Amino acid sequence: MEEKPVSPVLKVLAAFGFLFLLAPVLIVVPLSFSNDVFMSFPPSGYSLRWYIAIGANAKLLDAFLFSVKLASLVTVVNILIAVPASYALIRKAPFGADAIMSLLTAPLLLPTIVLGLALLIVMARAGYLATPQGIFLAHLVVTLPYALRVIATALSTLPIAVEEAAATLGASPLSVFFRITLPMLMPGIVAAAALSFLVSFDEVVLSLFMNGPKVTTLPVELYHHVESRADPLVAAASVLLVVFTLAVVIIVDRSLGLAKTFVK
Repeated sequence: MEEKPVSPVLKVLAAFGFLFLLAPVLIVVPLSFSNDVFMSFPPSGYSLRWYIAIGANAKLLDAFLFSVKLASLVTVVNILIAVPASYALIRKAPFGADAIMSLLTAPLLLPTIVLGLALLIVMARAGYLATPQGIFLAHLVVTLPYALRVIATALSTLPIAVEEAAATLGASPLSVFFRITLPMLMPGIVAAAALSFLVSFDEVVLSLFMNGPKVTTLPVELYHHVESRADPLVAAASVLLVVFTLAVVIIVDRSLGLAKTFVK
């Protein structure tokens, strides 16, 4: 079947769309190299002073390390929960599987500020407010639905006939899962892990509700910095975060390929 040629008008609209999405980056990158004390565009001079300032800012570095550790732990727990849960709901299809999946993914339907207020009340009563455990549970609540949805979708597209063939040849259920299902499901697991990590790392609203004076994530620390100062340090941090996100995407692309991982 021959593909229809893309309309020139559609190409122009797509180009404008990409330009609109990239416009903030085109402004933030020059600002990050500004030599000015305050944000002004275009900068009067260029230097690396604000990148050096980030390296000398102990609060930002501590918040970055905490955010990486938190997002990594949330990602691991998400995968450990989402894989067996998705397998049970998709392959075993128990009574009320759709209702259970809807319940597990319900946090996606709630406004983040409402979810944050609800978690604030619950964590305060449980004694987990402004603690690493409380922030971890809050991030797990908001990221687990993404992992469940991605892995469940990937699992539903896998050919069940291969698993049935392995079972008829004498393979045990565990052998079928670990030697047949899990390798075929790996692109979906990688996609879910990357999405969970990035969502947890960038989460701001829930972190604002759950953070305390001794426990702060990087987005919240940047938010507090902007409240008191208007220097280009935030622009430099934003560029580094964009590079960090691109690094995650490149790792996924080099390991499995973006098309294989995110497109079914």
